[in-house]
Amino acid sequence: MQLTNIIIQKIKLNGPISFHDFMEMALYYPELGYYTSKGEKIGTEGDFYTSSDLSPVFGAMVAKQLEEIWQIMGTKTFTVVEYGAGNGSLCENILNYFKKDIKLFENFYYCIIEKSQSLRDKQKIHLNGNIRWVDKIQDLDEIEGCVISNELVDNFAVHLVEMHEELMEIFIDYQTNKFIEILKPASDKLKNYLDELKVTLPNGFRTEINLEAIGWLQDIAQSLNKGYIITIDYGFTSDELYSDRRRQGTLLCYNKHQINDDVYNDIGKQDITAHVNFSALSYWGQKAGLDYCGFTNQANFLLALGFKDYFRNINTNGKNIMQMALEETRITRTLLLDLGLKIKVLVQKKGVRENSLTGLKHPEKLISA
Repeated sequence: MQLTNIIIQKIKLNGPISFHDFMEMALYYPELGYYTSKGEKIGTEGDFYTSSDLSPVFGAMVAKQLEEIWQIMGTKTFTVVEYGAGNGSLCENILNYFKKDIKLFENFYYCIIEKSQSLRDKQKIHLNGNIRWVDKIQDLDEIEGCVISNELVDNFAVHLVEMHEELMEIFIDYQTNKFIEILKPASDKLKNYLDELKVTLPNGFRTEINLEAIGWLQDIAQSLNKGYIITIDYGFTSDELYSDRRRQGTLLCYNKHQINDDVYNDIGKQDITAHVNFSALSYWGQKAGLDYCGFTNQANFLLALGFKDYFRNINTNGKNIMQMALEETRITRTLLLDLGLKIKVLVQKKGVRENSLTGLKHPEKLISA
């Protein structure tokens, strides 16, 4: 049975479902959701690219930051936990960086938390080293190292709300052969989310609320004994996210490298994202016991870590000067301009005093409650 029909059947049987439940099914329904079904998601044959797919230098810069963190922590062993590793390109490039120093690599451990069996199978084909796959972070012993994610949180299923005389949540019904949106009074959890962030929405304003991110941070805080959390994703601070120009929200779909906002089309066959509220991540992280370390955009993060020099010094693989110049221009434009200003980097920590990381040399202001 097609996923669309399963959702329709669920609605007819139990009544309208929240947008959160719709998005969760569209992305993660067993074997039929976008991320749980077979087929290419990332790259030329897929629907989108991530920064780690565009150049191995991105992963090398993340690894360089991890190496500095390891030095700061002063531990003999170091564990990286990556949530949602996609096709494994970031993991592969980080491992290749550390393999250059055999003594470091022998004490370097990598854990991938991946709930998509399809993606996990693809990762295992070409990843090797001290790698372990788990279903949840609680499956790991107390972690000393760094938890990383690259374009993960924007794929958490979100609640969709609109402000009218009171805050209303959007539910999905199916009538006259199409999905329709209906409004129901929002739960106290959703109201409290905005209240705690000191956010007052104007009448008619629509936005997303990511409650799953709160639980995600709480899980990390409980499992991380000592170390850092690096979150790389599309998103804004609260003042940007709730500005008038985003009064229709930030939901977007990616389908064969084309962007649209029709979430009710091609269900299970296109990616659905909602921009991350980094002010909220910082706030809820602090409530869970994670200290704020710094915030910047991807361009500043990569440049501070020496992106340009590293790119020029890597193996040219026989390319001539013209080829290298063209490739450098293309990769630099994409990672530093096209994506570099849109994607943000938030660093949080636990049990570590040191605050100054090289990747945060050029910070942005983070508005937090």
